Amino acid sequence: MFTSRLDIPAFLSVEPSLTRDTPMLRLSRYIPLALSLAVTFVILPFRTPECAAAERKPLRAGCAAVDITPKEFPLNMPGGRSVNMAHGAHDPLHARALVLEDGVTTLAMMVIDSLGAGPETLDEAKADASKRCGIPVENMLISSTHTHSGPSSNGQEGPAAAYRKIFVKGIADAIVQAHAALEPASIGSAAHPLPEEVFNRRWFLKAGAMPLNPYGKFDEVKMNPGTDPAILDRPAGPTDPDVSIISVLDAKGRKPIAVFANYALHYVGGAPGGLMSADYFGEFARVMPSRVRGHEKFVAMMSNGASGDINNIPFGVGRPPREPFEQIRIVAQKAADAAWTARNKIAKHETDVQLGMLERPITLKLRKPTEEQLAAAKAVLAIKDKDKLAALPKHAEQYARGAVAAAEGESTLTVKIQAIRIGDLAVCCIPFETFCEIGLELKDKSPLKQTIVVGLANGRHGYLPTPQQHRWGGYETWLGTNKVQEDTSVILVKNLLEMLDELKSAE
Repeated sequence: MFTSRLDIPAFLSVEPSLTRDTPMLRLSRYIPLALSLAVTFVILPFRTPECAAAERKPLRAGCAAVDITPKEFPLNMPGGRSVNMAHGAHDPLHARALVLEDGVTTLAMMVIDSLGAGPETLDEAKADASKRCGIPVENMLISSTHTHSGPSSNGQEGPAAAYRKIFVKGIADAIVQAHAALEPASIGSAAHPLPEEVFNRRWFLKAGAMPLNPYGKFDEVKMNPGTDPAILDRPAGPTDPDVSIISVLDAKGRKPIAVFANYALHYVGGAPGGLMSADYFGEFARVMPSRVRGHEKFVAMMSNGASGDINNIPFGVGRPPREPFEQIRIVAQKAADAAWTARNKIAKHETDVQLGMLERPITLKLRKPTEEQLAAAKAVLAIKDKDKLAALPKHAEQYARGAVAAAEGESTLTVKIQAIRIGDLAVCCIPFETFCEIGLELKDKSPLKQTIVVGLANGRHGYLPTPQQHRWGGYETWLGTNKVQEDTSVILVKNLLEMLDELKSAE
């Protein structure tokens, strides 16, 4: 459209052979170059957005789901504090991928049925997928559902090592297959509330009801305080009721291709003992096709939102007993209904949307115990008398070992955060079990019309409370459970909002 050369009018052109060599003449020889450079530097900054818009093409989308259920057992399900061996799977585990392309940007959004895969494992899968289909690794989001009845993805021997190979290959295969399935598509987003299944699990208790924490101190807030209303005062944080969705249809807006959903609910639990399960995330994906009656290769996926302090227990209220897996089914069916309602709110699925994705490394300080805390931890670990050990606060030995390990370990941790733009929709990707109020803050301050916050994205580095929640204490703030500096949430929110502003400005 524009060039850096300039056609100089004849009256500015001077032929040296016909004119005496004067200072004015020598100056005139540089006029064409000067004007050409002026045009270059004035016009070129305005080329990029226009050229990008010209290069952008109608949206294409593809999706895939790959079974990543273990083949060999027994395997440990690392969702608790002790070994919990599984001898089979109640329902399948999957790696689900959605790939979007607008002619300028190609990106992949994935949800995997896992407690929380480590960044090294995910980076290996991304590198393989990128080599095979060409999507840049920095344009791949891989988030874990946080099912507590799934296997470890980092095993190094026996069935666990065999599963790691299935896991990594399944993730890469899902991205490659979704990319190969790209077809003309349209897209929209919306949200619908499902407030009755999310509860803040951190509570202030009534006077005298707070137990000692593992360090022999009193917190102001307790996680999972039980359902006895006699000891409960009030929850220590909000909930986010919305089931948010990205809906993808074919280009004519008739056949559903995919639904990428998001709900700020940690997990449900209650799967049959000794069996692996994808929890409500997998059941939502199984149920959702019946709600939309879509594409024969339709894929639904449910990502975990900002749910670090949210679960499915109605504290202070009695709930009838459930059979194994029943509550998972209930929540998944309600979430599918909410997703269906949200989808019906979308006035029009668009074929002309701008895609953008940014990834930013953030180096954080790792928490270290004070000299007093370290001395107390070493004193706990020095106790050998069984009666004295039994008299210690619950989990005292575990957190004492954690304090010593923190003192001897690394001083910093570099994590990756991502921001995605899909038209007027923003997606913020955070590699922590992120507290709900952080997600709500990002939604409130986002420069785009709708925002989804995905937790456990591209890794799992523990809990992410706010500075105020750190002051109140409780399980998610304890040294060992929480690893990074106490103002990390402030740092990440600031960076994510900057990234969203940058994506918004690239009109």
